[in-house]
Amino acid sequence: MSSGIIFDIKHYSINDGPGIRTTVFFKGCPLHCAWCHNPESISPLPQKMYNEKKCIGCKECVKACPEEACILTPAGIVTDVDMCTSCGKCADVCPTLATEMSGRRAEVEDILFVVEKDRPFYEESGGGVTFSGGEPTRQPKFLLALLKECGARRLHRAVDTCGLVKQETMLAVAEECDHFLFDLKCMDTDTHRLWTGSGNELIHENLRALARRDAVISIRIPLITGINADEKNIEESARFLASLEGQKVVVNLLPYHDIAVNKYKRLGTEYDSSQMMAPTEERVKQIIEQFAEVGLVAGVGG
Repeated sequence: MSSGIIFDIKHYSINDGPGIRTTVFFKGCPLHCAWCHNPESISPLPQKMYNEKKCIGCKECVKACPEEACILTPAGIVTDVDMCTSCGKCADVCPTLATEMSGRRAEVEDILFVVEKDRPFYEESGGGVTFSGGEPTRQPKFLLALLKECGARRLHRAVDTCGLVKQETMLAVAEECDHFLFDLKCMDTDTHRLWTGSGNELIHENLRALARRDAVISIRIPLITGINADEKNIEESARFLASLEGQKVVVNLLPYHDIAVNKYKRLGTEYDSSQMMAPTEERVKQIIEQFAEVGLVAGVGG
């Protein structure tokens, strides 16, 4: 069977599709959203994460590193990124888990073994398995193998996607998927490129293609004041979504938060939140009304 790189499996999730779910997080994403709350998901490769608050200065990682890339300083462990090969040996010996690796290779049967343990929760709640990330379609063979196996076991399957993938891949996934969680960020392609690193033309084409196939789709919109929560963008989003063929989509609004700040720090990367704010409760209510005006149901969360 196929294998792929994942970085987490979350049990008992209630926000990644219907019912209680197990969410499998794939590594690698074609977008670089400025507000990404899973920054460890962007790179397709395993990455080292370090929490200085947990470090006791034992130097076990220093001794274990074959490249001598780990150095103990008064500020904690510093890693020479040019020398580090992300082999994970430092994480293997860290007694306090101050150093951990985000990302590991997993076989299809490994994932299914974990998923099957939660089957009673799916059966009681109408839940199932959600493949998220990162962007799961970046590992299409692995994703399709998992979807097919889950389908054979009569498990409900959801895919959380940013939509930036070849349409032939998206349609192949649609053949094996019961529910899409589809991200919609900015309607203007230049604004989308500014904040995510890519235009949105292919994303919109893929959403239209899924709708024509009568796919079950929940739209996820991150709401960020100054980026996409303005009246013009919401109006354009509402009109676009209302124009889609097939079943009416449900709109899940996700107000901005900076809960991932510590993740960026642990990765050793910069995070500039100075231009990002959550919309007010009043603005969120107005946005819900804007969608209602075109016949769409929108709500916070999901």
